[in-house]
Amino acid sequence: MLKHFQVPDDIAVRVDVDKLRSATEQVFMKCGVPETEAKLGADVLLFADESGIDTHGVSNMLRSYVAGYTSDALNATPDIKIIKETPSTATIDGDGGLGLMIAPKAMEIAIAKAKAVGTGVVAVRNSGHLGAAGYHAMMAAENDMIGWCMTAGGKSMVPTFGAEAQLGTNPIAFAAPGNNEPAFMFDAAMTSIAGNKIGLANRMGKGMSPGWVAEDDGTPDMEGGAVADFAANSMRMQLPLGSTRELGSHKGYGLGVMVDILCGQLAFAPGFGSLARTRRAHFVAAYSVDAFGDVDEFKENMDGMLKGLAATKPMPGEERVYYAGLPEHEVRIERRENGVPLHPEVIEWFRDICGEFEITFDLA
Repeated sequence: MLKHFQVPDDIAVRVDVDKLRSATEQVFMKCGVPETEAKLGADVLLFADESGIDTHGVSNMLRSYVAGYTSDALNATPDIKIIKETPSTATIDGDGGLGLMIAPKAMEIAIAKAKAVGTGVVAVRNSGHLGAAGYHAMMAAENDMIGWCMTAGGKSMVPTFGAEAQLGTNPIAFAAPGNNEPAFMFDAAMTSIAGNKIGLANRMGKGMSPGWVAEDDGTPDMEGGAVADFAANSMRMQLPLGSTRELGSHKGYGLGVMVDILCGQLAFAPGFGSLARTRRAHFVAAYSVDAFGDVDEFKENMDGMLKGLAATKPMPGEERVYYAGLPEHEVRIERRENGVPLHPEVIEWFRDICGEFEITFDLA
């Protein structure tokens, strides 16, 4: 993650991963979530925290989920149903449950189908936020498969030449396994900046960089400096990947529409423009490497490519070159040893919510 969004070392409170996981599970259960589901939701969140994906971890997302449950916008005990199914596909209705728990179940179905017929594709409607899309894509990679995960909902992205937001940030995650090298895991919004990073910038008192957001009339802000003085889940005017047409914003915009088609339209979710933040739609897919060739050969070839990318000569001023998934792997090792760095404001929120829910507070 860019240093722009990292908690400064001099104020960060390092919290043991297991303690953070336990506290998160207990908060979910106090919201009425069954224990098994609470553990799954905590696992998705801690994956993000451990990996340095702070935008989608406990610190940035748990409070919004609590608000969703306490306001009945989220269903703590959803009746998840398969609406339509073939040997290689399925459509699921999440019954208003949180996507943290629904998307893994969808990927489990996709993986089972891929084991049986080579590919598995599942569309999900009527679901809440699914957390870090990379978690769900990595489920396939851990089963010697290639995994995809996409999600759509809300209005954040301004179409190229547009003066109003029409699409969500619509992230895409893709994961593929290596043998001895850390898996390739790409997870990114189709906007120039992930929406939750605006919330992190707000917490840090940081401004927007050029090309991240649009002005009120839709004009791309290429000067930067605008203060992120609005909450992470509020309406905003985010630019597509590329920022301007000259720099390729039509590509980010087009990819965002593709995600909306695969998630919203293919899942037969509410039509364009009506996907609310609490009623999102998702798309997951698993491709069995075994269906295409020898798994060991594929993973060895992946290792060669990944090592080659990491060995690329760096540009002046940079120490090394990474591939997607390598930084997250290295951060996981460090944070499992030293704890997750949380902002003092997050610690105080935990202290307050633990007091409200009568949970023992032991994070600081």
